[in-house]
Amino acid sequence: MQIGVSSYSYSRLVRNGQMKQIEVAAKAKQMGFDVIEFSTIAVPEGQKLEDFAKQLKDECDKVGIPIANYTIGADFLKGSGGDWKAEAKRLEGELKIAKILGVPGMRHDATGGFPADHKGGKSFDDAVATLAKGCRAVTEVAEGMGIKTMVENHGYFCQDSERVEKLICAVAHPNFGALIDMGNFLCADEDPGQAVGRLLPYCFHTHAKDFHVKPGTAPFPGDGWFVSRAGNFLRGAIIGHGDVPITQCLRKLKRAGFNGVLSIEFEGMEDVLLGIEHGHKNLRRFVAETN
Repeated sequence: MQIGVSSYSYSRLVRNGQMKQIEVAAKAKQMGFDVIEFSTIAVPEGQKLEDFAKQLKDECDKVGIPIANYTIGADFLKGSGGDWKAEAKRLEGELKIAKILGVPGMRHDATGGFPADHKGGKSFDDAVATLAKGCRAVTEVAEGMGIKTMVENHGYFCQDSERVEKLICAVAHPNFGALIDMGNFLCADEDPGQAVGRLLPYCFHTHAKDFHVKPGTAPFPGDGWFVSRAGNFLRGAIIGHGDVPITQCLRKLKRAGFNGVLSIEFEGMEDVLLGIEHGHKNLRRFVAETN
């Protein structure tokens, strides 16, 4: 199992100017990660995404860290004017960026749900046929480029493992699978161990993430906390400091024979580099100790 880090973990430093996006590669290598993945690339002003993607790839080659995945947003219900075919076509452009980066996989969202003014049913079952058509159109193009595509348990509407499984089965294409984020299931108030077990047959890539959890019956804890779908309170944590059953999830992955990439996504309030460093140390230890 390779231990990686998502560029998203450093995004606070990039946003406030403490680090440039292109410097993330060298920092990840310096911190001892095996691979890096890029999430929604922050293109410097005056540059084109295609050109900057090539610079990122060259920088990663220079410092000696492979790029494992490319993560982007998408919405087949609300994106591109609500036209799923147009949204799928837009994602073909993102596949070209993934090709420049040299990644084996690209994760894209499916949807955040129906628009507020949608007439008709608004359940996940009402959406899945459209989502499947969009996801399949993208993965058919991606397959010809040697890139697997995947959806993550992310965004509330398509976050539960049962919904993700339903979508993958509706797409019914071997090039399309799941990016399993251990922590994100808590945003839909789902047990992470049970959810990871359900999605393992479809797993292409994984994220290690931790959250502190407080019940929704308590007062709102304040800054840094957000609300789950059922109204419980979550706050990003250093790997091993929170309430996500990381070792239970790792045990399931190992026993299923998963030997791919496990990337840290750090969302905590702590100092960014400190949080990533301690989370990395803990995750390495958990992987080594878990059978």
